Amino acid sequence: MRVAIIHDYLNQYGGAERVLEALCELFPGAPVYTSIYDAEAMPGHYRTWDIRTSFMQRLPGWRKHFRRYFLLYPTAFESFDFSEYDLLISSSSAYAKGVMPRPGALHICYCHTPMRFAWRTREYIEREEITGLQRVLLPIGLTYVRLWDVITANRVDRFVANSYEVAGRIARYYGRSSQVIAPPVDLPPYEPQPTGDFYLAGGRLIPYKRIELIIEAFTKLRLPLKVFGDGRDRQRLQQLAGPNIEFLGWVDEGTRCDLFARCRAFIFPGEEDFGITPLEAMAAGRPVIAYGAGGALETVIDGVTGRFFHQQTAAAVAAAVAASHADWYDHAAIRRHAEQYRRDLFLSRMRTLIDETLQDHQQQRLPHVRS
Repeated sequence: MRVAIIHDYLNQYGGAERVLEALCELFPGAPVYTSIYDAEAMPGHYRTWDIRTSFMQRLPGWRKHFRRYFLLYPTAFESFDFSEYDLLISSSSAYAKGVMPRPGALHICYCHTPMRFAWRTREYIEREEITGLQRVLLPIGLTYVRLWDVITANRVDRFVANSYEVAGRIARYYGRSSQVIAPPVDLPPYEPQPTGDFYLAGGRLIPYKRIELIIEAFTKLRLPLKVFGDGRDRQRLQQLAGPNIEFLGWVDEGTRCDLFARCRAFIFPGEEDFGITPLEAMAAGRPVIAYGAGGALETVIDGVTGRFFHQQTAAAVAAAVAASHADWYDHAAIRRHAEQYRRDLFLSRMRTLIDETLQDHQQQRLPHVRS
């Protein structure tokens, strides 16, 4: 069976890219189609993959201005020729699901979320602090993108959602059902470590992650905080931070695991579609203090693996951190909870779903073949 994997863009590394890596493990050697690929921004082993980019790879200044080309992505993905493939698997939070399979081919979409910037445009504009003419024109352009997004949902034979939160959005925006399979989490061996004196936050430092709420809260609390990761919001966050906050930048996997294992708690203030970093903290046996919305409601158990705060404000973060001083957690139980999201379980669930979908697809085609 000839298989192609499609991903929105390869210019930043996060949870969606970890799902992509698992899909590539399911189908080693399958080509990866994407709009743009920045080899310098991605892990080195990606250079061993068969990555095929669109015409957008040749656009001027695409590394810096790739968001401004948003009207070109639909054409970019529709321009790929998939006539030789029997199975397409798209990993999509934006445009990848809009590819055009050949007649008779099967298209399974692992949906991280329907495109957030198109369906929650006002929130996106405020968060990204978009001003001027772009603030006026962006909603007009995104009206076209939303229409394209809805129409192309019909090109997908089966949706897989990364959380029940996202499954609800797929039903609301596309009128389609989906099966929920949580993303894979790489679980290092569990080696309990003494609790350090610091709290931890991090990941991609971009506006919608709401890291500034943690920075403001901990600057006022004057408690030690370490922030790992990098992104376009880092400079602004550093300007807001007090001397008790340390920015570590990009860290390797071993350092990440050590930070998770020794922190007092991991702070998670954003509303994520799923959110892998809280589970990475729980894999180390550490509690998570999370905003009670989105995917965190499915992965954090209040009072067992962490606690929630229910307003996206610095004051709410600070109050939750202060209240957590009286909490007690069974760290081994937190680890056992995280083990439900192991990588091998994801691979097994996806393989079963793909096999079942292929079988159903073939049975549906048999009457047409016989006629």
